[in-house]
Amino acid sequence: MNATPEKPAAAKKAVTKKAAAKKAVTEKAVAKKTTTAKQATATKATAKKAATKKAAKTAPAKAPAKKAAARKPESRVAMVRRARRINRELAELYPYAHPELDFTNPFELLVATVLSAQTTDLRVNQTTPHLFAVCPTPEDMAAMPPEKLEELIRPTGFFRAKTRSLLGLSAALRDRFGGEVPGRLEDLVTLPGVGRKTANVVLGNAFGVPGITVDTHFGRLARRFGWTTAEDAEKVEADVAEIFPKSEWTMLSHRVVFHGRRVCHSRKPACGACAIAPLCPSYGEGETDPDKARKLLKYELGGQPGQRLKPPADYPGQPAPPMAPPVAAS
Repeated sequence: MNATPEKPAAAKKAVTKKAAAKKAVTEKAVAKKTTTAKQATATKATAKKAATKKAAKTAPAKAPAKKAAARKPESRVAMVRRARRINRELAELYPYAHPELDFTNPFELLVATVLSAQTTDLRVNQTTPHLFAVCPTPEDMAAMPPEKLEELIRPTGFFRAKTRSLLGLSAALRDRFGGEVPGRLEDLVTLPGVGRKTANVVLGNAFGVPGITVDTHFGRLARRFGWTTAEDAEKVEADVAEIFPKSEWTMLSHRVVFHGRRVCHSRKPACGACAIAPLCPSYGEGETDPDKARKLLKYELGGQPGQRLKPPADYPGQPAPPMAPPVAAS
C-alpha cells in the first residue's frame, strides 16, 4: 500500500525532466538562429559599406553649387530701370570720375588716346610729358623723324605702328584741318589710327559732345550688368545708347570704366566689396567674402596711386609717380 503513491511522483519527475531537455534544445536552436541572422546582417552591412566606398571612389565629382541663385527673366522695362539705377549708384560712388589720361588740349588728348591702345593709361601719362615737350603741335609732330618719334613713345609698346598713326594723323591735321583737331565724329574717324572709341573720348572730354567709350572695361561690365550680349564694340555702343539719355553718355563711360578698373576686374571681380552687388545679375562670379574682396580693390579704393600724374583737384587718391629714369650701365 505504501509503494503505490511513489509511481506517479516518479512519472511526473520524468515528464518534467523531458520538458526541460526539450526547452533547452529549443533555446539552443533559437540562439543559433539569432546568431546566424546577426552574422548575416553584419556581413550584409559590411558588403554595403564596401560597395558605397568603392562607388564614392569611382563616381564623378559632384558639381559645385551655384554661388548666385538663378534670376527670373527680366523685362526690358525692368532692365532699363535697373541699368539707370546702377548709373546713379556709380555716380555716388565715383563723383570724381574723369578721363584718366593727362592732357591740356584736344591734340594732346587725341595723341594720348592713340598711344593708350594695348597699354595702361599710367604708362601713357608717364610717356607724354617728354613727347609733348618735344612736339607740342601737329606741325611739330608731323615733321618728327620716325626713328626719333619711335624712341619717344617706345615705353607704350607697339611703337612702330603707333608712330605711323601719329605721323599720319598729325599730317592730316596740318594739311586738312588747319592744324586743329576737328570736333565731329565723321572727321575724326578719317584720321589714321582713330576709330569710334578714340573719337568719342576726344569729343566727350575735349569738346563736350556726348559719346559712349567702349573699351575692354566698358564692354565687359555692360555684358555683366545685362545691358547687352554683344561682343562687337559698335553693337555694345548702340545697345547702351538706347538705355541711357544722351546727356549721360560721357560720364556713364567714365563711371563704368572706373568701376571696371577698381572693383569689377576681368579675372577676379571683388563682388564682396561691390556697392552695386544687389543690382548685378553676375554677382558671384568673383570673390564674395567681404574681407578677401577688399584686398582686390585698386587705385584710390585700395590705397594705391592713380593713373594720372596730374589728376583733377577733387580726386581723392594719390597722383601717379613719373617714369623712373633708366638705370645707368655700370
